[in-house]
Amino acid sequence: MPMIPKECKRLAEVDFPIAVVSKHAAREKSIRHGHPSTLHLWWARRPLAACRSMLLALLLPDPCDEHCPSEFKSNARRILQPLKPNIGAEDDDLRRALLGFIGDTADWDVSSHPVWLEVGRGLVKAAWPDETPLVVDPFAGGGSIPLEALRLGCDAFASDLNPVACLILKVLLEDIPRHGPELAEELRRLGAEVKKAAEKELAEFYPTDPDGSRPIAYLWARTVRCESPNCGAEIPLARSFWLCKKASRKRALRYEVVRPKGQPPHLHFEVFEPKSDKEVPTGTVSRAKATCPCCNVSLGPDRVRAQLRDQRGGADCTFDKRGNRNGGATLLTIVTLKPGQQGRHYRVATDCDYAAVRKAQMRLTEVAKTTLPGGLSTIPDEPLPPQGTLGFRVQLYGMMQWGDLFAARQIVSNDVLRQVISKANCSTVAKEILGVAVSRRTDIANSLCPWSSTASQVVHLFGRQALPILWDFGETSSLGEQAGDYSTTLSTMIRVADSLAMITRVGQVDNVDAAEHSLTDTSCDVWFTDPPYYDAIPYSDLADFFLVWLKRSIHGNSLFRDRYDPANTLSPKLREAVQDETKHVDGRPKDRVFFEEAMASAFTEGRRVLRDEGIGSVVFAHKTTDGWEALLSGMIRGGWTITGSWPIATERPGRLRSQDSAALATSVHLVCRPRPEEAPTGDWSSVVRELPKRVGDWMDRLESEGIRGADLVFACIGPALEIYSRYSKVVDAEEREIPLGGDPEAKEPYLRGYLAYVWEVVGRTALEQVLGTAESKARNGAAGALEEDARLTALFLWTQQSTAANGGGARAENTTEETPHHGPLPEGEGEDDEDDEPAGKKKAGFSLPFDVVRRFAQPLGIHLDDWEKRILETQKGVVRLLPVAERAKQIFGENGAAAVAELLESAPAKADTLQLRLFADEPGPKKAARGRKRASVNLSDEEIAERRQATTLDRIHMAMLLQAGGRANALRSLLQSEQDRGPDFVRLANALSALYPQGSEEKRLLDAMLLAVPR
Repeated sequence: MPMIPKECKRLAEVDFPIAVVSKHAAREKSIRHGHPSTLHLWWARRPLAACRSMLLALLLPDPCDEHCPSEFKSNARRILQPLKPNIGAEDDDLRRALLGFIGDTADWDVSSHPVWLEVGRGLVKAAWPDETPLVVDPFAGGGSIPLEALRLGCDAFASDLNPVACLILKVLLEDIPRHGPELAEELRRLGAEVKKAAEKELAEFYPTDPDGSRPIAYLWARTVRCESPNCGAEIPLARSFWLCKKASRKRALRYEVVRPKGQPPHLHFEVFEPKSDKEVPTGTVSRAKATCPCCNVSLGPDRVRAQLRDQRGGADCTFDKRGNRNGGATLLTIVTLKPGQQGRHYRVATDCDYAAVRKAQMRLTEVAKTTLPGGLSTIPDEPLPPQGTLGFRVQLYGMMQWGDLFAARQIVSNDVLRQVISKANCSTVAKEILGVAVSRRTDIANSLCPWSSTASQVVHLFGRQALPILWDFGETSSLGEQAGDYSTTLSTMIRVADSLAMITRVGQVDNVDAAEHSLTDTSCDVWFTDPPYYDAIPYSDLADFFLVWLKRSIHGNSLFRDRYDPANTLSPKLREAVQDETKHVDGRPKDRVFFEEAMASAFTEGRRVLRDEGIGSVVFAHKTTDGWEALLSGMIRGGWTITGSWPIATERPGRLRSQDSAALATSVHLVCRPRPEEAPTGDWSSVVRELPKRVGDWMDRLESEGIRGADLVFACIGPALEIYSRYSKVVDAEEREIPLGGDPEAKEPYLRGYLAYVWEVVGRTALEQVLGTAESKARNGAAGALEEDARLTALFLWTQQSTAANGGGARAENTTEETPHHGPLPEGEGEDDEDDEPAGKKKAGFSLPFDVVRRFAQPLGIHLDDWEKRILETQKGVVRLLPVAERAKQIFGENGAAAVAELLESAPAKADTLQLRLFADEPGPKKAARGRKRASVNLSDEEIAERRQATTLDRIHMAMLLQAGGRANALRSLLQSEQDRGPDFVRLANALSALYPQGSEEKRLLDAMLLAVPR
């Protein structure tokens, strides 16, 4: 048995170096060479840094706990000596040293350092001298948690329902540790042999240019026909005609319209060097609407979709009997490397380029006649998921089978690689990894890969977890020795094997449902997992993209058989824990109830396999409150109690999604223990009385660590759950059970649910911090409280603040390695879904998910409907806080701020009345004539009487607009009036100035306006 007593707290339950680990975890997103994430794509991987540090904190006892063994404390001091030589004599000194090591070991640069490894493993051994601790992850996915368990010298059991995840786990946790450097050397030898054999087979499909230039990428555009009666031109669907935007090598396409007699017009392209952006033609397609460059007539989305459906997506071109292209995809540009010259070169397509494509299509016809073992077709003919599946839109364009996502030459290349690998003379493990490399390569060798004009390379498909349409795409050359070349892909994977040479302990992998583990009761010491994300990622549907190729490259692998549904030829769907109501199990949709039940079963199973003295951790990174509630409900029902909560920043600060939105930068790591069978019943009055102080103290702690906004909100749920989850149930004075979730608008606790009170406490505590005590009690009519719109705006901006991870940094360009699976493309270079906001049309302002805003507003008595179109705008589940500039007409009326400024300047005495009366859609004051003639307000007494009074926030926005317009006299008059009125104006303005982000226009105007306030 382990030496840590059951009563002894672990470090993860008392403290954690949040800021240090966050810095290293966020930086890790930019690591490429040798990082395990480059072995094969899996979605939503946990940073190794966070997993490594959290595991240590879970495994090591707290030296300050009275039950901590003295042997551990003495051994820990000795083991830490090489890195922490001057530890004080007190237990608290040892705790600080251990936490310092836990934070510093998160650094990727020391993850494989012999001294750091020896210290980390030594500390684990000191805590567990009699046996090696077993770490279990039932939703192992990409393998970050079990891999770090092996790195620290633990045993690791990793399982996943998805076969693609299990194959990645097998290579990472079993094959590489078991075979070590020998496997890497064997793969290098085989890689050279495969490359040589594949080049011989594929050379005719990727011919070099007459001058010796080697094509590395082919830029294609799908096409539709103009349906204007007098035109009929072929429209290349191109989002942009830019090829390269690098300052020293700007290149783009331009075209000339050729109008042959008696035939439809067509375009003649040429590559040129633009001197300005205006010289580059605009794209021909946006949001599925195509514009003909020959006649400027537009083709609507329905017709674009219909034409592409006839082409099954349009990724391939078609040829007549003479071999001349006559439709389908068109080659816009070929990207080449010239011998002895640096940089990429660009040229238009020639007959030779199309001839090579036609040869590939002819080969594909022969390949299609071949049947693989088990009756499997060579071209993936498995069906895509039903239209409407989260993130999948390609079905609208005729892509109904997985093979439709690939051009003919790409399918032929994969089949050639399959054949070459099948003939390789090597170990079974090596052959399996060669097949995994084929799968990994498909992420950057399909017809949905964009060309990045800023990076000058083809970018992999899965910049996000979706399969949207892409009008123009980049095809990599299988012989280009760049991203997309098989040998480059394999080399990247071999670097991973090299980087993990120090891990020799072999893990165990199982393809099993998390609710039905093969482990015996009370057999593990740490249960640490990152569970599925509610309805955020359709893992199994996405994984099928790779599975269809793995089945063809690695024959007979037992992982590819669905043990729960033998008739299923793809990833398991019946048992997958996800909310996706397009899928049904036993006649019922996979709704929230299904997800909660699945999570509860998994957590119950985790409770079964964990020892009574064991400890668990669950990672939450949901963007919605519904996702949180569903998982938390599963935890509570599964028999767990939360004992700690640590938000760790895991995202790069500069990522696109974090700009002007509340995209979470942290993942909250909840620390939990099995709830004792004899846990008492909690008294509701005691629970709700303890909640405010617990949340308030935690908010202070997190803010000191740089945690802000939505990250802070969700991180507070953990400590709030510590109070609730320690009981078998919580009841009110009438013995009615208080559920975790409920109706947040209800008044009775047993109907409202505990989490509604958590949100209320967080909101009130935030308001008290930024506006004062009166605002936190405003629902009860506290004197001096500001109006609803001020409180709502303050909460909105407080929640929208960003956590500073102090990490990240720009990625260095690497043109010979495949683009890493980190982060989205630069704006304008990603997908162009018809449902997305058009490029360059993003509305100004700050945004939050509607359910987050609703959760704050309801318990604080704020009625969102009253402020719609006044300070908020809600679209597609996202609430936007209107920028001040968009409120000018609303505040000042039709004639705008200038007329009000004239009135204020000419008649200061009237200013107070005007500020109180003006609002919203009513006609505003007419602009004054030149000279000092007083402006008049075109409002009758009845109209004035009907107006609602302007709020304090309105008057602040009025002052900001006057500041923006340079109306100093009017501003001075307004500010003097506000000073006479009372302190609310300046108090709110100062609070908002502190909440608006640095560099925002609102903060600039507020600060400038505040400087004009009379002292």
